[in-house]
Amino acid sequence: MKTPTGVGLLRDAARTKSTAFTVEERERYRLRGLLPARAGSMRSQLKRVLTNMRRKHSDIEKYIFLSALQERNERLFYRLVIDNIEEIMPLIYTPTVGQACREFANIFRTEKGFYVSAADRGEIRDILDNWPHRDIRIIVVTDGERILGLGDLGASGMGIPIGKLSLYCACAGIQPRQCLPVMFDVGTDNEELLADPMYLGTPARRLRGGEYFSLFDEFMRAAQDAWPGVLIQFEDFAAANAFALLDQYQASAFCFNDDIQGTAAVVLAGVYASTRISGVDFADLRFVFLGAGSAAVGIGSMLARALVDHGVGEAEARRRLWFFNSGGLVRGARDDLAPFTRPFAHDLPAHSIDAALDAHRPHVLIGATGAPATFTRGLIGKMASINARPAVFALSNPTARAECSARQAYEWSRGRAIFASGSPFAPVEYGGATLHPGQGNNAYIFPGVGLGMIACRAATIPDSVFLEAARALAAGVSADDLRRGSLYPPLDKIREVSLDIATSVAAHAWDAGLTGQPRPGDVRESIQAIMYDPVY
Repeated sequence: MKTPTGVGLLRDAARTKSTAFTVEERERYRLRGLLPARAGSMRSQLKRVLTNMRRKHSDIEKYIFLSALQERNERLFYRLVIDNIEEIMPLIYTPTVGQACREFANIFRTEKGFYVSAADRGEIRDILDNWPHRDIRIIVVTDGERILGLGDLGASGMGIPIGKLSLYCACAGIQPRQCLPVMFDVGTDNEELLADPMYLGTPARRLRGGEYFSLFDEFMRAAQDAWPGVLIQFEDFAAANAFALLDQYQASAFCFNDDIQGTAAVVLAGVYASTRISGVDFADLRFVFLGAGSAAVGIGSMLARALVDHGVGEAEARRRLWFFNSGGLVRGARDDLAPFTRPFAHDLPAHSIDAALDAHRPHVLIGATGAPATFTRGLIGKMASINARPAVFALSNPTARAECSARQAYEWSRGRAIFASGSPFAPVEYGGATLHPGQGNNAYIFPGVGLGMIACRAATIPDSVFLEAARALAAGVSADDLRRGSLYPPLDKIREVSLDIATSVAAHAWDAGLTGQPRPGDVRESIQAIMYDPVY
């Protein structure tokens, strides 16, 4: 493609260098007179934008500032994110993205992504050609029904695919022009949004049943026809649809569900790492879950499969996992269980959570409730009375929805909890030590999985890929990380972690016959060579 000149080049977010164009480049590209006289550098620009961002008084203002930077200078944006990942990831993704979705209509500035609605039925393939980029490798699609722990935000949930794909680029080096955020806008049942004249989505109740699934099938076929070999990531669907769509397409399409499989892999990696602190063999672990939605059941399924890999019988592996939801303990006598939950229903009496801990004596407590403060002082204290080093995973997002805070977990367990969360918590001073709670962020998993699968051009993505990703992530947790109290590597190593995961899952794909592409002599080197590095 011919490089534009003049104002066209300055307005091209992918190509502009703004004040960093040299004197020679200004002459060559007809930029003389369009920029201040002194040529800067990316380094000076980074200093300027970081200073200006930090002047903003709230995280949502910083989110808007960063979004605007991405729109005008793509490489500068991604360089800023990569070089300041611990500070900026919470601003472009969880927890700030939750507020950005709630305020989506009010902070909307310019189009980012693609919208498919029921009005497009029969024409989805045609309208996909309206997207300007033809080399799409990854689509993240949501219908906005279960955004983080916030519920049905309809088309305002578009902030999630946008944020996820920003992390693909920053954390795994996927080219920005190869990414497409999609909102599958089939209405909303959120009364507040339906009554809001500012709401930007389809102002109607949600499409359900056969009409919903046939429309989604049209989208899947259209996307795969428009961009053969495109990876499609399902994100933040309500549990019933999430499992139905994954069951429908996992074996036949190049797709995965990050809430079910990505979350499961990052938690499994954290559990693996926790055993290096607790000293309990993985094959001996028992678990209790608060929450039995798509994330919790996905985690349970992955843990059960990992237990089987460690020599535990399949039935026994499932017996190790007890679930609670709003109706109480998930057990066989209940008639109100969703089909995806029933495989974890056991022949048990109707225990309270406290009685269940006494009866089951779990080593690991996992929360995926979407409800804050569900891990009480008594619950954490009970876990600490059962275990010398109880593992506590408070996974609900955003931070305000976490089952408990890091400080609460440490104080209520007298400093013995091995804690991880879904959203970030600051380090905690306790007992003369500084504890750094690990964030079980899916960004440790999905970017590397996506990179590896694209690199090897796999045809499908079975669960074994995520088991491999979890092992690779756990292997990247150092002894120093564990001493600091973290079950995950530092975020500033995330590109290296993603490359490790990509290498492992791609090698697994070749070993398992998931791709017909020739295998390179050095898998890691071949993947590293295609990673986007935003410099100029």
